[in-house]
Amino acid sequence: MTVPALLPTPLASPVAASYARLAEAFPGLRTEEPARGERMPRGAGWVGADELAAGGPALDAFLAWDDAQVLRDHGTRARPDVVASFGLHRYAWPACLLVTVPWFLDRRVPRLPVRNVAFQRVRGRMAVRVEEFACLPGDPAAALPGARVVDGEEALRAEVRASLAEHFEAVLDGFGPRMRRGRRALWGMATDEIVEGLWYVATLLGEERRAMTELELLLPGTPKAYKPYTGGAGFRELAGTEGADGAPAATRDRASCCFFYTLRPEDTCLTCPRTCDAERIRRLTATV
Repeated sequence: MTVPALLPTPLASPVAASYARLAEAFPGLRTEEPARGERMPRGAGWVGADELAAGGPALDAFLAWDDAQVLRDHGTRARPDVVASFGLHRYAWPACLLVTVPWFLDRRVPRLPVRNVAFQRVRGRMAVRVEEFACLPGDPAAALPGARVVDGEEALRAEVRASLAEHFEAVLDGFGPRMRRGRRALWGMATDEIVEGLWYVATLLGEERRAMTELELLLPGTPKAYKPYTGGAGFRELAGTEGADGAPAATRDRASCCFFYTLRPEDTCLTCPRTCDAERIRRLTATV
């Protein structure tokens, strides 16, 4: 009997382990990677990031979900620019994690142009195709196709900023005309999503303080700002909120506003500049 030749084992994705840990910590978001030659998912609730960037019918349908959700949950219609802001937040928050989580956990930074990302918001799914990624010297993944070895941590942080800038430069072109905001304000929103997404996930992983340190280095803000990003991580401590470890709770002031106050003025975000420190302390101590 002729024994068939064994097929070569497919090379592991350089970011698969990171995405698996993200799903374990935050089951509301799961990431899949289509096989080589397989098309990115479309239909059945999926939308490509390139479709959102085009700003046409696919973006209209995407924002119709936010419009209906606001009406259902709050009994009123939001302004079109507010709906667009909600839609951008709900895409950008998970999209940023596709880059920041592999960097934070495994020091690997995928390049994700919009053609290589798709989103299924109802099921909390992202699909990505990683064709190129950066890593540090000595990383075993350096031997994988598409790897680019960079010299040191600051060079790798530059790759994070560049990867996210490439992706959101296109996405903001699609959302921007719907949001009635200048380019600086749009990049402020992207900056906030980068910081607050990883901050939240790292807290679930038990690594909040390390994430804060890493994010301060990634986006140090004034006077060392990195364009096109607006501001920086900007963490600070809230006295009077000491936890079990004796350390005060951390907070920051967002560079942008989600406009949720236009629906419920009394219910601002915890990091919104409209929320005073006394109110932040009240909410945090009440939660504890």
